[in-house]
Amino acid sequence: MKRFELAVIGGGPAGLAAALEARQRGIKRIILLERERELGGILQQCVHSGFGLHLFKEELTGPEYAERFIESIGQSDIVCKTDTTVLEITDRRTVTAVNDTDGYMEIEAEALVLATGCRERTREAVGIPGDRPAGILTAGSAQRFMNLEGYRIGKRAVILGSGDVGLIMARRLTLEGSEVAAVVEAMPAPSGLRRNVIQCLDDFGIPLLLGHTVTSVIGKNRLEGVRIAQVDSRMQPISGTETLIPCDALLLSVGLIPENDLALQAGIAINEDNQGLAVAERMQTSAEGIFACGNAVSIHSLADYVTIQGRLAGRSAASFILDRQRRTGLDPDHPDRRHMAR
Repeated sequence: MKRFELAVIGGGPAGLAAALEARQRGIKRIILLERERELGGILQQCVHSGFGLHLFKEELTGPEYAERFIESIGQSDIVCKTDTTVLEITDRRTVTAVNDTDGYMEIEAEALVLATGCRERTREAVGIPGDRPAGILTAGSAQRFMNLEGYRIGKRAVILGSGDVGLIMARRLTLEGSEVAAVVEAMPAPSGLRRNVIQCLDDFGIPLLLGHTVTSVIGKNRLEGVRIAQVDSRMQPISGTETLIPCDALLLSVGLIPENDLALQAGIAINEDNQGLAVAERMQTSAEGIFACGNAVSIHSLADYVTIQGRLAGRSAASFILDRQRRTGLDPDHPDRRHMAR
């Protein structure tokens, strides 16, 4: 059993901010667990600018924004375990995890911060019928394939949904030489930031078809086209309005869901309105000593806001730990500290 004062799960902007804030507040033994090979989370694939305007008064790319915090982590004594999968957490603040270097690990902490981020809704979530040809991707997956792995997604694409990632990918595809036939949105107004609509669609002459949705996909081995149709006030396709758009790629930007499977297994309460973790004012969940922040709580439009909330969670976790230590009168490194997480 490895024992720490604080364990942070997730090395994206929320987790990085929480760990650094707790360390600045006097917490000495901190471990940060991240499933990817590098810290930074989704920021590493966001090569576009627009990050840091609130916190740094600069316009940074995602990797540049992440590096501000990764550099500080590297200069600290925070223990970082990347390429590490967390298997389970409990409401007693224990964590089981595994990686190639350490093997199976059991970790006991006086407090946990859950900064597990979010995942994308898939084709199945929105119920698009048809076969399963290659070329249908979530916008975030396409972003990763293009920006981190160097793949070309397709020659002609349709994007379903006007969330920020979808809008940004419309511009990215265009800059890489692909044609974006249209961004299709069922709602009467785009869901992404206005600045992204202007900079990513208007500036490149990419059509935004509001009040439309994709009704089916065409193709066996590779996507050949999609059918779109207008929708009524109940978001149902209107008969007789279907149009075929030839394309070899369909990107889905149809919403994000907080990633909270670990918390659910531990019986931690969920906010039914948005499926994020239910937290009190100081970011503590329904389990004592377990805090949450970032997109695991609610979907944020800006990484700066995620960082601010991560700092609050780290500050609150540090206060929780220090209060317990003052009440017991035990030094954090005393062997009897292991009983305090129980």
